[in-house]
Amino acid sequence: MKKMPFILLLAFSLILAIGGCYYDVEEDLYPSQECDTSNVTYSGTVAPIIQNNCLLCHSNASRLGDITLEGYTNIKVYADNGRLLGAVKHQSGYAPMPDGAPQLDDCLISRIEQWVVDGAPNN
Repeated sequence: MKKMPFILLLAFSLILAIGGCYYDVEEDLYPSQECDTSNVTYSGTVAPIIQNNCLLCHSNASRLGDITLEGYTNIKVYADNGRLLGAVKHQSGYAPMPDGAPQLDDCLISRIEQWVVDGAPNN
C-alpha cells in the first residue's frame, strides 16, 4: 500500500514527460519564414527598408559619407552603380552597411536585390 503513491507519481511523471515532448518539434517551434520577393516595389518594399535602416545616417539632413539615400532619385544612383547592393551585402571593396551594426537580414537584402535586378523601377 505504501508503494501506491510512488507508483502513481511515477506514472504521472511519465505521462507528463511523454506529452511534454510533443511540442519540441523544430518545425512547430520555429516555422519556416518564406521570403517573398515576387512583388517587390520601391514604395512598398525598398523605401521602408531604407527608411528603417539607412536614413538615420544617409538622409538629406545628415549626408554621412556624402551619401544621400532619401528619395527615389538619390537611391536609384546607388542601385544602378552597384554601391547599394555592395554595401548591404558586405561585399569586398564596399563599406559594409549599416555601419557599426549587423548586416541586414537575408530577406531584406533579397528584396533589395530583386528590386535592383528588376531595373530599380520607381513603382
